[in-house]
Amino acid sequence: MKKILLVVIIIFSLFFISSFFFTKTVKPSEDTRVILEHTYKTYIAPICFETADATNFLEESTLKNAQEIGYPAHSDCTEEALEAEEHSFFVSILQEIGILNKKWDNW
Repeated sequence: MKKILLVVIIIFSLFFISSFFFTKTVKPSEDTRVILEHTYKTYIAPICFETADATNFLEESTLKNAQEIGYPAHSDCTEEALEAEEHSFFVSILQEIGILNKKWDNW
């Protein structure tokens, strides 16, 4: 019984340590908030809104909806804001279960 427990602890420890060295791509979720700019038929990331030179024909929506209707990103700022990030496997797991925030969670 002690040998089995020791093997389990060693395997878990190796997995835990290796999770810091392997990376995983973290993308914004489909329900990430964006602003639809209907005049230009584009979408804007909320952090890029001040510099977007938007008109008044706006609507709050999700990234999934913006992509479904075929709107492209409004600017390079929006593309960069919604770019996927590389994190260690450990950090990406913590983000997925909600212990750590993704950069898009505060929008």
